[in-house]
Amino acid sequence: MTKAEMWLALAIGNSRLHWAQFHGSTLQHTWNTPHLSAEAVQHLIHFGFTPDSLRSLERSHPSPTPDLVIASVVPAQAALWQQYPYAHFLSLDDVPLTGMYPTLGLDRALAVWGAIVTIGAPVLVIDAGTALTFTGANAEHQLVGGAILPGLRLQFQSLGQSTAALPELDPTIAAPLPPRWAQTTETAIASGVLHTVLAGIESFIRNWWQQFPTSAVVLTGGDGDRLYAYLTQLQPDLVPHLTYVSPLITQGICAIRAARRAARSNQTAPE
Repeated sequence: MTKAEMWLALAIGNSRLHWAQFHGSTLQHTWNTPHLSAEAVQHLIHFGFTPDSLRSLERSHPSPTPDLVIASVVPAQAALWQQYPYAHFLSLDDVPLTGMYPTLGLDRALAVWGAIVTIGAPVLVIDAGTALTFTGANAEHQLVGGAILPGLRLQFQSLGQSTAALPELDPTIAAPLPPRWAQTTETAIASGVLHTVLAGIESFIRNWWQQFPTSAVVLTGGDGDRLYAYLTQLQPDLVPHLTYVSPLITQGICAIRAARRAARSNQTAPE
């Protein structure tokens, strides 16, 4: 592929880097990596951005230098890419939602825009990452609002780190969904966190549907697939209008890049 055909989206989250490789507007691959050191970024700038090279950092031959469109909520990680000549950094001003407030997270805005361009509006996006966020937009692509709480991993960690007697659990052990009335400390923690989170999500969804009865509701993020499975198990009536889509943020990045390129083409087209 030439540089013009293949490009990369990078969503820098609080815990991980979320990568997507596109050919034009077609998503080809997605993968995640930990946050990178300055040395690792310099290696990638010189030797390429394939999934294999990002996992192993062992490429020894230079590869093509693709456009890299970056959306970050971690300034220190974004700064590491300033030296890459084909890096393009997005800001909240690039997202064509109306009604946004200045401190709205760029990741939340892009996820909602990704949902709008792939599913439609109105839409409610529930992003189950480091933080668990609710972000909704109406049919006019205007931000309605949302909410933020600690994600599953943070909730499990907080009990282990802030109490003397309770263990810190790996949230991935809580599958399948534990019984509500647990008989061990570990399953009681899993029950308390998961059943409370699920009840809260259901409450937000049903309240959203009171305002926007035909709206889609989309779960995304690292724990989105698990929460989707739990919700549809506990509340089957949610299934027709509830879906899991990943990655929404990179789809939002792709849509904004495509709109920019189309605008530039229209400006340079002969009359």
